[in-house]
Amino acid sequence: TERASNYKLAATWMTPTVIRASARLIQLTERLPDDRAAALVAEAERESGTIVMVEIDPREGSGVVPNDWAAFLQPVVNGKTGRPVRGVNLPKLRDVRAFAGVLRRNYDYDRFWVLFPHTHEDGSAVLPPGFSEAELVVRIYDREGTVRWPASLMGR
Repeated sequence: TERASNYKLAATWMTPTVIRASARLIQLTERLPDDRAAALVAEAERESGTIVMVEIDPREGSGVVPNDWAAFLQPVVNGKTGRPVRGVNLPKLRDVRAFAGVLRRNYDYDRFWVLFPHTHEDGSAVLPPGFSEAELVVRIYDREGTVRWPASLMGR
């Protein structure tokens, strides 16, 4: 077929804890001094917004992830999803070493770095006070996959 018909999805929320763990792992493997590891963290923290590393495995069919896939981030409050915000795929974030994550790379998956703003255009928070989970929705053609994280992982 000209496109994949089935996908597996994995995602890593680049919280400050994940960024520091990734920088520490790089520091240990490359025997970097503390100031170089701190520079890796500082480079990652310059990005404003929420960064999620989205990994997609096109399992059946062409094995290609189409360019027009979309990612949305939305809060879950009292079991109901709130207003979503669309993320922007930023390939340049591949070069920010602390965004590599801490898990060993699985080359079956294509990796994408998606930036989500902290606020909607009207200034309201994407993840408002009282949310219990954050949900990532990835849409490829007519299929959607989701990943959820509890608010406690974001220090709330």
